[in-house]
Amino acid sequence: MDATDLCYTPATELARLIRSRALSPVELTRAVLARIERVNPVINAFCTVLPEEALRAARAAEEAVMRGERLGPLHGVPYSVKDLALTRGVRTMGGSFIFEHRVPDVDPPFVTRLKASGGIMLGKTTTPEFGWKALGDSPLTGIARNPWNTGTTTGGSSAGAAGAVAAGLGPIAHGSDGAGSIRIPSSFCGVFGLKPSYGRVPMWPVSNNDSTTHNGPITRTVEDAALMLAIMAGPDEADRTSLETAPADYVGELRRGVRGLRVAYSPDLGGLRVDPEVAAVVRRAVSVFEELGCAVEEVKPGFADTHDIIRCMWAVHEAGIYGPYLGQWRARMDPGLVACIEDGYRYGVADYIDARGRKLAHWDSMRPLFETYSLLLTPSVSVPAFEVGRLNPTGWREHAWDWFDWASFSYPFNFTGQPAVSLPAGFTASGLPVGLQVVGRRFADLTVLQAAAAFEQARPWGSRRPARDKF
Repeated sequence: MDATDLCYTPATELARLIRSRALSPVELTRAVLARIERVNPVINAFCTVLPEEALRAARAAEEAVMRGERLGPLHGVPYSVKDLALTRGVRTMGGSFIFEHRVPDVDPPFVTRLKASGGIMLGKTTTPEFGWKALGDSPLTGIARNPWNTGTTTGGSSAGAAGAVAAGLGPIAHGSDGAGSIRIPSSFCGVFGLKPSYGRVPMWPVSNNDSTTHNGPITRTVEDAALMLAIMAGPDEADRTSLETAPADYVGELRRGVRGLRVAYSPDLGGLRVDPEVAAVVRRAVSVFEELGCAVEEVKPGFADTHDIIRCMWAVHEAGIYGPYLGQWRARMDPGLVACIEDGYRYGVADYIDARGRKLAHWDSMRPLFETYSLLLTPSVSVPAFEVGRLNPTGWREHAWDWFDWASFSYPFNFTGQPAVSLPAGFTASGLPVGLQVVGRRFADLTVLQAAAAFEQARPWGSRRPARDKF
């Protein structure tokens, strides 16, 4: 295969080729690094690239293959890490001038596990400042652009991660999701993104946002995500909220199908605004689950309204965590983040406690549906990717910082900690990807992956590449 095809080959296939000595880890790493060098100046998916370190690791991986050593499941396969996650010896800026020169001396558990699996770390992917919004621009690292149309946003906050995977800059990427930050950019960029159950992948340092952030994979295939989750998941003493159960056999049990499952479908979660093209693509995608033998029923969920809850809690968290930096750094921070912080200071303690109480009670309004249905299908995002430089799409309510109106399908499931994915469902008339969200019961990560794999087999998407693959 040529270098471009190699860069679009799934991680599971790359690992098999490397183990069989049909592919050199050095050859693979050089091909991906060359593509990053050519494409990244256009889409800005990586803020830090590690060519020397990656090639050094690839040479060591190749030597291990030739010596017949025991190989890990990702041996010789490139991956990337979102720039919000600490990485030992590698700059971690968080998209902010405040930490432009920070070089941590520790790895979080999931990075340690990816390294131990034999993966080759390519570098760090771009994120908005501190991941505060579902878009891809940062005052420090600039604008991440969507490979399907570089005039549009990747979404965020795992902006560079989704853009990189879509553009063939490595087959798998780490993302994190506090209100949709894996699923939103995966939807916009036409890739697969999994927000696992809360605690499935341990987090350290534990995010100070009331247990809503999840680490997970962004990939081009469901099997790659299953493999990556199997590596990243599992308890760790550094995170007392991590789930104590060992990961399921996500890869081995992936193809068991979903025939007989009761599946709920909600086109608008009871009243959310949805772009008509998005709604039409999602409705067609839902019919696939009927073909797969599921009993699909359109429902009106009756979930409690959560916009006021997240607007309060999001702003207060930003104020509490990043407000102390305003005095010195205001002029170099994202103006939207500054506005969010200032809004956060307007809430009182009683306001926050009330919002947090309603957040905790939100599960009571969701639980009845998931006692009846194994899965819930919705749009991943209300809109397709829109123009870079905007906080909200044209024709949607403008606000100094609030972007939640068009992203309201995702964050309710951060409140409950349920597993949820965005899978490629189709395209708009202008060629922009649309994502279908699949939400599972608590801790049912395997069921969600099996549903996604069955859909992928029925409606394959892996061969679709951005039209701008002339980079």
